[in-house]
Amino acid sequence: IDRALKRFKRKFDSTKVMKDLRDRKQFTKPSVSNRAQNIKAAYIQRKRTSEEQA
Repeated sequence: IDRALKRFKRKFDSTKVMKDLRDRKQFTKPSVSNRAQNIKAAYIQRKRTSEEQA
């Protein structure tokens, strides 16, 4: 039973169902979500360039 539960939890986490539910709990304007996406992309890009230089 423990193994089955662990497997279920892993599959549940990998499908990102909870993240989807949390996102749909409240409406976010497209401009807000786009801005957050741009900020995240800039952060990742900065991190990658600093890793390349180091």
